[in-house]
Amino acid sequence: MIQGIFGNEGQLFFEIEFINNDGLNLPVDALLDTGFTGFMAINEQDLDGLDWLFVRQEILRTAQGETNFNIYSGKVLLDGQEYEIPVCAGDEITEVLLGSEWLKILPLVVNFQAGILTLG
Repeated sequence: MIQGIFGNEGQLFFEIEFINNDGLNLPVDALLDTGFTGFMAINEQDLDGLDWLFVRQEILRTAQGETNFNIYSGKVLLDGQEYEIPVCAGDEITEVLLGSEWLKILPLVVNFQAGILTLG
């Protein structure tokens, strides 16, 4: 189980690690976005140095309308476990986003009053 932190406006942040093709772990803060139905979305520039495998292009619906995204096969470390997941990459993404697909496999506990935020 990983501990998260609350942002100033109630956002839910978790520290995860990207794993590049050389096995190097790069820690990043990721925002849990339950409106995003995939596993993860990142800015295209965040791919530099990760050498993740490009899989395909896909049109996805966003709040701004339909947008073309590049899909990569990425590796992340979350809750001490390595996952290989599809990662959506686009130029307009400003934060590393964890999507609601994680909630199908990992429990989320959120209690603002008690200051409890855990995933896994």
